[in-house]
Amino acid sequence: MERESQFIGQSVAFQDSVERASLAASLDRPVLVIGERGTGKELIAERLHRLSTRWDRPYVIMNCAAMPETLIESELFGHEAGAFTGATKTRAGRFEEADGGTLFLDELATLSMGAQERLLRAVEYGEVTRVGSSRPIRVDVRIVAATNEHLPALVDDNRFRADLLDRLSFEVITLPPLRAREGDIEVLATYFGQRMAAVLGWDEWPGFGPRALAAMEGHDWPGNVRELRNVIERAIYRWADPEKPVDALSFDPFASPWQPAARKATPKAEAPAPASPDTPALPAAPPSGVVSDLRAAVDAYEKQILSDTMARCRFNQKIAAEALGLSYDQIRHALKKHGLN
Repeated sequence: MERESQFIGQSVAFQDSVERASLAASLDRPVLVIGERGTGKELIAERLHRLSTRWDRPYVIMNCAAMPETLIESELFGHEAGAFTGATKTRAGRFEEADGGTLFLDELATLSMGAQERLLRAVEYGEVTRVGSSRPIRVDVRIVAATNEHLPALVDDNRFRADLLDRLSFEVITLPPLRAREGDIEVLATYFGQRMAAVLGWDEWPGFGPRALAAMEGHDWPGNVRELRNVIERAIYRWADPEKPVDALSFDPFASPWQPAARKATPKAEAPAPASPDTPALPAAPPSGVVSDLRAAVDAYEKQILSDTMARCRFNQKIAAEALGLSYDQIRHALKKHGLN
């Protein structure tokens, strides 16, 4: 299927982000795009280029995380023949390729400190120097960078240069996760569903059943729009009756009774960590002999933990799930099992 390049969504949070990108596009300044995986950072970067005065010039993409650290500087700034082993001929870097246009640096936070220092000079002075050369080359490039990291925190940890962050953060567009985009889950699911149904040659789009819609709204979508698209397309491809609404979703494609067991590292003996004020303390186990049946004892202990945790979290299921290391679906199932809804 072709690359998805449309912006689908009607929530205020999502529309505000798109509007901010459209507003910033006309200004010839660097922009940072922040967001979780699957939120559409690449689409926003492309929008910033297409709506800019550089729209007809090169749009060059570089994924910083995909390059070995030893080659990042060569990829960004180019190299001269003989600069290092394997450099048999002179090669222009991504900055030179993007001259007059836009350079999109994805996964910016993975750049080494050395590469950050050279990037700073390129952004500040509009000059790059190929590896193995002492002659700077003038370039006219607009930088758009993306990351899922909180860069100010990396600056505090001395893992990102503060001066580079100052240069790149003229505008920062933070994309909302799918779980915060009210009303957009069903809109996106319908869009992806109709497209997949057309690919499979279905005569009509039957829509989704109530069970599938409820499951969508209850899922936390850690992979955001990319995960949603996979879940919807997988559900439609597996659905046996195109005339009935699709009413079964599979969130985990690896789920199988025959999946190989994960290897677990041997745990090291550690002193128990002190309880955080924000972490609910687990209750003591029931006294020996109170419950004679093992299964009943386990159920009673689990119910006690859930009850105490929900009370401490003011009956917020999402916060309680995070405190207990459960998914939202898991804690809802557990609460229903013990009659604690």
